[in-house]
Amino acid sequence: MPADAKQPPTGPRAARKRQAIVEAARALFLREGFGVGMDAIAAEAGVSKVTVYNHFGSKEALFTAVIAGALDETLDDDSSAALARLADTEDAGDLRTAFLDAARAWVHAVRANQDVAALRTLVATELHRFPQLGEAWRTHGPAGHHPAVADALRTLADRGRLAVPDLEAAVVQLYALLVFPHMVFGQYGADLDDDLTERLLTSGVDMFLAYYGT
Repeated sequence: MPADAKQPPTGPRAARKRQAIVEAARALFLREGFGVGMDAIAAEAGVSKVTVYNHFGSKEALFTAVIAGALDETLDDDSSAALARLADTEDAGDLRTAFLDAARAWVHAVRANQDVAALRTLVATELHRFPQLGEAWRTHGPAGHHPAVADALRTLADRGRLAVPDLEAAVVQLYALLVFPHMVFGQYGADLDDDLTERLLTSGVDMFLAYYGT
């Protein structure tokens, strides 16, 4: 931030207002696109337009904050619990089963979260106007999109259950095997059916363990 730039408000009350603004902007951007007015966002958040500008400075900055917030979303409770169980798996014979359980929960969370899918479409539509959105994705890094996934792989590697010399590459490869097919097909409005989903995740887990398993 430039030295002469105005600092956004701080403190618990300001944090609550900022969160309300982000949530309102997210809902309206998804419903009406980037063309929605700041007056409408302020009204939805229950604050003044001046407050919105005090926190974000511009609609472009607010839009970027909405997208960055979506990147920070964790997996739902079921998939996070499955990943935790995966990291705690000790018996070699149960590792594949634990991976499959975690993969099913993770893929289900990805398929079910329509808001994040819609935000991905919105980013693709607006990326030419906001190249900094790509920077937001890059800055988070593969491990940052779902820390629970990276943590589970790191724990298994530390315990000698997996050999993972490059965690960043391993996370991308696991995404590619399990999640990316749904993101790519979904982007074009072509969902993968349950039978193909199960075949993809089963073979994907087998390929991942064949390479990284010990």
